[in-house]
Amino acid sequence: MDRKKRISELRERALEIRRDILLMNHAAGSGHPGGALSSADIVACLFFDEMRHDPKRPMLDDRDRFVLSKGHSCQVLYAALAASGYFSKDEYKGLRRINSMLQGHPDRLKTPGVEFNSGSLAQGFSASLGMALGARYQGKEIRVYTVLGDGELNEGQCWEAFMFGAHYKLDNVLAIIDYNKLQSDDYNSNIMALEPLAEKLTSFGWNVLEINGHDIEEILDAFKEARHTIGVPSVIVAHTVKGKGVSFMENHPKWHGSLAPNAEELKIALGELTAELTGKSGEGEEDE
Repeated sequence: MDRKKRISELRERALEIRRDILLMNHAAGSGHPGGALSSADIVACLFFDEMRHDPKRPMLDDRDRFVLSKGHSCQVLYAALAASGYFSKDEYKGLRRINSMLQGHPDRLKTPGVEFNSGSLAQGFSASLGMALGARYQGKEIRVYTVLGDGELNEGQCWEAFMFGAHYKLDNVLAIIDYNKLQSDDYNSNIMALEPLAEKLTSFGWNVLEINGHDIEEILDAFKEARHTIGVPSVIVAHTVKGKGVSFMENHPKWHGSLAPNAEELKIALGELTAELTGKSGEGEEDE
């Protein structure tokens, strides 16, 4: 496919994911929209361009693995899975409800396409490295992709995992940090500053790629470079905007979690996404 056309289609996929994040968040009345919206471009590129997976055969042995280590942002994963065909978007109405397929954190026993029950911060990253090492021992040509939150890097387990990945030279794993600069209560810099982040990761023995996490071309180019990096694991530091795509959510700590847009806010937000897609002002539909 022509690269320009492919990039355009991936932008549309990312907007579809953002739209669905808002719809399910509104239906549940709670959730974590900010970090889900900030990682939508990355996840769209993974599911619709980069990864080898098949919704008709979710347990295909040689599939690539995706782990959302920051499991509280599960709405972005659910939106990507539904858009890929793992389940119907009708399931969105059950988000965060008892016995629903879509729980408040991913559950591999309930949701097709989920590889790991993430949510306890840093554990998803560790599991990803275990999957990568296991694949090597079994001679499987698969890649493991994991998305971490920047606030998640406050966990010491993350840094143990970075040491582990470098020690075992796990070049079949790609870690992606959704670096939106905000966590639950405040800006990262006010809670536990991460800078100089790229230098720290480099010192831990990882190939570090620093990009704009909303630029589809940069995302695809970073994926390609990581695939061709041999003998050392790669990590992408993706600079993003919390709540990306919705003006009143962007860079606002309160939209990290617990809140959901009301009917009027949802209408405004969907309208903004429609305008971005079409280049015109518009209002989204709420009743899906």
